[in-house]
Formats: sequence, structure tokens, C-alpha cells
Amino acid sequence: MDRLSAGKRRAALFWPPSPETGLLVVTAAALAAGGVCRLVGAPAPAELLWGLGTAAAVVPAVGWVLAALRRGHAGVDLIAVLALAGTLAVREYLAGVLIALMLATGRTLETAARRRAFHDLRALLERAPHTARLLTADGARTVPSAEVAVGDLLVVGPGEVVPVDGRVAGTVAVLDESALTGESLEVRRVQGESVRSGGVNAGGAFELRATASERDSTYAGMVRLAREAGAESAPVVRLADRYAAWFLPLSLLAAGTAWLISGSAVRAVAVLVVATPCPLLLAAPVAVVSGLSRAARLGVVIRDGGALENLGRARTLLLDKTGTLTVGRPRVLDVAAAPGWQPVQVLRLAASLDQYSPHVLAQSLVEAARRRGLRLSTPTDMHEEPGHGAAGTIAGRRMAVGRLADGIDQPAWARSADNRALLDGASVAWLTLDGAPVGAVLLRDPPRADAPRTLRRLRAAGIDRLVMLTGDRREPAREVAAVLGLDDVCAGLTPADKVAAVRAERERAVTVMVGDGVNDAPALAAADIGVAMGARGATASSEAADVVLTTDRVDRLADAVTIAVRARRIAVQSALGGMALSLAAMAAAAFGLLPPAAGALLQEGIDVAVILNALRVLRDPRDGRPALSPAAEALIHRFAAEHDDLRDVLDAVRDAADSLSDAAGPESLAPVAEVHRLLTERLLPHEYAEEHQLYPALAPTLGGPESTATMSRAHAEIERLAGRIAVHLAPAGPDGRPAPEQLDDLRACLYGLHTVLRLHFTQEEENYFSLAP
Repeated sequence: MDRLSAGKRRAALFWPPSPETGLLVVTAAALAAGGVCRLVGAPAPAELLWGLGTAAAVVPAVGWVLAALRRGHAGVDLIAVLALAGTLAVREYLAGVLIALMLATGRTLETAARRRAFHDLRALLERAPHTARLLTADGARTVPSAEVAVGDLLVVGPGEVVPVDGRVAGTVAVLDESALTGESLEVRRVQGESVRSGGVNAGGAFELRATASERDSTYAGMVRLAREAGAESAPVVRLADRYAAWFLPLSLLAAGTAWLISGSAVRAVAVLVVATPCPLLLAAPVAVVSGLSRAARLGVVIRDGGALENLGRARTLLLDKTGTLTVGRPRVLDVAAAPGWQPVQVLRLAASLDQYSPHVLAQSLVEAARRRGLRLSTPTDMHEEPGHGAAGTIAGRRMAVGRLADGIDQPAWARSADNRALLDGASVAWLTLDGAPVGAVLLRDPPRADAPRTLRRLRAAGIDRLVMLTGDRREPAREVAAVLGLDDVCAGLTPADKVAAVRAERERAVTVMVGDGVNDAPALAAADIGVAMGARGATASSEAADVVLTTDRVDRLADAVTIAVRARRIAVQSALGGMALSLAAMAAAAFGLLPPAAGALLQEGIDVAVILNALRVLRDPRDGRPALSPAAEALIHRFAAEHDDLRDVLDAVRDAADSLSDAAGPESLAPVAEVHRLLTERLLPHEYAEEHQLYPALAPTLGGPESTATMSRAHAEIERLAGRIAVHLAPAGPDGRPAPEQLDDLRACLYGLHTVLRLHFTQEEENYFSLAP
């Protein structure tokens, strides 16, 4: 595989100091030393130091102007050279050294932005397979993966990375392809099916017939895509340069006209002094640095000012699904049980069998059982078959959890569970007893609780197109998109497909791509702005990105966009406002109303005003997340934990409704009575505490009591339905059977209560619980 040399890696990591950095140090030191001299009553040394700082900037500034002219454009640096010469001519050295410092700062930021094209993609390269095990007549031998040819027979051991693209030649292959697709669920490939390089063998050893050389395989292509896409993404032209295109000729015209009409060179110098482009040089850097600083406080690292400006102009947002819009790990969605079995019993036994398995679904089962306080048993005679599941003996009965063996007839309840999994895009872990299914645990990677609120905030900030790009199947992708209100979905994509989709969107608008995995690195680099969810250590995606969210919260993306939009608006406002004041001062100087010394002082006042205005980016409280008191955060965590504990109550409500039949006898009301007990003892006290403790604590943050009014209305409906269920439990007919009309209304109450509770829980988790870290 094509690799960077060690020298290039070191060059990318340890970039030598640039001339711009040296000038920044010199001018900053001159300004500071002169300030100290002025404070201690030594004005002459202060003027000398400031003059030397100004003069130090002239030579490199002239060089930058000549280089720009050779490229065919004259930017703000030409105005700066004229301004530096003007300040030296009228001996306004303090203004000159300030101009020199701002010039050096802008150039240093631009140089740092150019380094973005030299990301070394260490994670992609270090993960790449360097060897392969080749099967020959004499047995297996290890060879460099670059020597593998099409048609070679390889063996891939457990935990090894697939070295080249190929087809399964022997036993079934169980693969973790998260590095390629971003999806956390493992996949099975039977004999003859294709396998891509870069996947990890999550099962037993299998044979692979190579269908491509290493250079032409999937993983090598990912590295090349990231490099090519990164080379396309050049830093944006500085904001000041765009305004300088017309401000420069206007300044020269005003100075020349004043000299021509008055015959006084002093007037021309005065015009140049007040035309000093400090508003241009100061506004953008100060606003941008303020935006970068504010974003960093919220756990958002923005690599350079160009990225911040582009983020403020973005109109299209592309998002990966797994780990970005969703949690990134499967969670228990529902538990189905055979007649005579309870869902809690199924979950406890399944988790008991899976508690020693490293499989991602097994870990989710165990976590769900522990969250519900279930006591796990210790199985004996354990055996785990990769790709099929775990089996063991509990209480003298042989049980297994995982896939159903082929050829097993599914009873009606099992077919219903399978259909539910298909509709919800979920995976199924079957619990079997002596080979027969007795329960099913449905698992799905759910949307992040903060995702809906984040997308609403992004639309409010100016993003008008939201699209999901995912390697997952179309059905679960479309369901997540429908819940979140996305504009479009592109599913089943390879890394190359994602890059093509990003490039297509870039043709229409400034585009942001958000992802969290190694497989997203090429798409992040191809976008105008790449945003990496870096909290989980996805190094390759972080290094290919312009923005890194260091906390595992997607709502920080909305914070970043809001900050970028505001910083850009204030930068433009400051630059235009400063230039308007400079134009007015230029007119006064041209008519002789403003001598050079007074003009220099006025220009300094304009500069101070520009800086103060740009610093508003730091102070605006609307850029950050809503401020929560420590007590409110503690309440959010408490009630979020109670939601997890109350999941079994929601299941009991639905199961009680399912158990009611038209021929129901007195025994059919027993589950309903149990539901009423759970509602009275657990659920209603929880809702009462939310109403009287949580909501008042959140009201100041959310904008007053009216902000929680809809949730309070849901509490009232929950209490009404619970009271109606209690009324139905009191009367019964002469034979102890409920009346038919009573059954209809009782079923409606139970199903309605289950629906209201699920919606209410989801709304609270999205709107309230996601506020706390």
C-alpha cells in the first residue's frame, strides 16, 4: 500500500517556524516593550521601539505584495505597505506597529490554514494491513500484502484485518466492517460472497480468494481518496482581501486628488494615515479569534479562521448516521416472550448467557438487564459460536441466545416479533430452550436524544438542506430520517459513494460533512467543512476534519454553526463600519480639516471601536447552550435514570392490553391490576415529581413556565388515563367477567396510555434531558 515516508510524517507533525511567525514575535515584542517604556516615563525609547517594529514589517510586507502581484491580484497587504510608509512618514509609530502586528497575525493565521492539506492520515495508514497469510501446497506462509496477486488463496485469522478484496472460499466469515461502513453490527459472508479489505475478522479463521491486488483494494482507495480530497480543499481567501479590492483604489484616488487640488503633500499623507486599513486588518482576525475561543470553551475545536468563515456561510449539512445522528451502539428496543413467559424473564436469561461475550449485541443485552436491576444467573457448560451466539446451561436447562438455526418453524408470536424487527429496522437476539424459541430481544441503534433539537437549531442558524449519508440499509436509515425530519437520505454508500455525494452537494452550496469513523475521513476532507465527532478517538476522521467535537454531543455542532454565523456577521459589520468611518475621515483630511497627527489619533479611535465591536463575539450568551444551574443538572440526571427504570412499566401496560381478549374472564384483569399497581406506586409519583420539581427548575433556562406547558398537559392526560383504568377495575358482571364495552374502553385506555407515555418520555429526553452533559 502507498505509504508516507517517515520524513514526510515528521514534516507534517513538526512544521518549522515560518517567517510570518517570526514577524509576529518581533512586532508583538516591539509593541509590548514600547508600552513598558511609555508607562515608566521614557517616550523616546518607546517611539524608537515602535518605529523599529514598524520598519521590520515593511520588507516582508513588500515581498508579500510583489508575490501577490505576480499572481495577478493586490490584496490588503498593499494597503498595509502604504499605511506603514505613511505612519513612518508622519512619525505615528504606535499606529505603525499596530498595523505591523495585525498584518503579521493575519499572515500567520493564513499560513496555519494552508497546513491543512498536509494531514498525514496516521490512523488510516497505521491500521492498513502490511502482511497476508498465503496458502500454498506447503502450508500457510506470511508475505507482504503488496505481493498478493489476484487469484491467491489467503487465510484470515480471528481479529486480523482483511488485507485485500476477495471472496469467501471456505467457511462462513463473520466481519466487523465498521471501518468501512461506520455500522456497528457485524455482517456474515457465506462462501462466494465478496469481502472488502479493511474489515476485521470477528469470527473464526476463514479462507479468502483474492480478487484484487492491495493497490486496487478498497482500503488503499480510502487512503487515496482522503489525500486527493484534502488537496482540493484550499483555505478561503481572507475576508479583508475582498473588501480591499475596492478600498485600495478608492484610498489612492482620494489621496491623489487631495494632493492635486491642494498642491499639499501633507494632505495626501493625512488621507493615507486615516485610510490605514486597521479596520480591515483588525476586524476579521479579532472576530475570528473570538469565535474560535468561544467555540473551544464548548468543546468545539475549529482548526483555522477560514474554517470558521466557511462554517458561517454553509447552507447544506451532510451527516453520517451511526455514531453521529444515532448513539452508535445497539440498545434494547423491545422484548417479546412466548406464551407463559415474561419479557423480564427473557431479558434476564438472555443477558445471563451473554454476560461473558465480547459481542456488541451481547454487551447491549447485559447493560439493559443491569439498568433494570435484574439479577443475572451464572451459566455452566458455556459455548460461543462466532456469528451464531452463546449457549449454556441454566437451572439444568439448555439455553442459547443469538441467531435461530435454519429450518426452525416459528410460532405466531415469533413471526410477529420478526415482523416488528423488520418494520423497526432492528436486529433480533433469540432466546431458545432446548432448541425452541421462547423469547426475542429486539435491538436497534436509536437516534441521539439531542439530535432533533440540534437539527432544529441548525435550520434556525441558516442551514436549509439536511441530508443523511450512510452505509447502513435503506429501511433503518429512512426511519431515522423520518423521525428527525431530514430532507433526503442516501443509504448503502461506500466511502467512494460518500465522496461523490459530497462533491455533488458542493456544486450547489457551501457544504458541511459530519462523521465519526475512519470510513468518513475521505468525505470529511472532500467537503467545504468537515466535522468529526472526535470524542470516541476516531483519529483519521479528526485529522481530515476542519472542526472536531471533543465531547460526544452532536448539539455542539449547532453551537459551532451559531458561533460561526455570528462571528462572520460581526467581522463583516466591523470591517464595513470601520471603513465607513475611515472614508468619512478621508473626506475630512482631503479638505484640510484633519491634519496627519489628529488623523492618526482618530484612526486609533476607529481601531479601538472596531476591536470592541469584534469582541462582542465572546460576550454574547446566545451562542452557547442554555445555562443550567447545578441543581437543575442534578434533577435532569435523576429523572433520566428514572426513565430507564420505568421502561418495564411501559412494557407492562402494552402487554396488559395485548392480553385482553373478547372472551376475557376475571383472570384477564390480573395483568391490568398489576399495571394499576405499577402506575400508582412508581409512574404517577415520578410524573408528579417532574411537574413540581424538574419543570420549575428548568423554566428560567427555557424561557419561563409556558415553555413546559405542553409537557404539563401530557402529565394531566397520563393521570386521566390511569384514573380511568382504576375505574374499570372496580365493577364486573355477575359471573366476574368484564362487560364487552368495558373491555373495549379498557383496551383503548391501555394502548392510549402506552402511546402517550412513549411520546412523552421521548419529548422529555429530547428537549430537556439532552440539555445536561
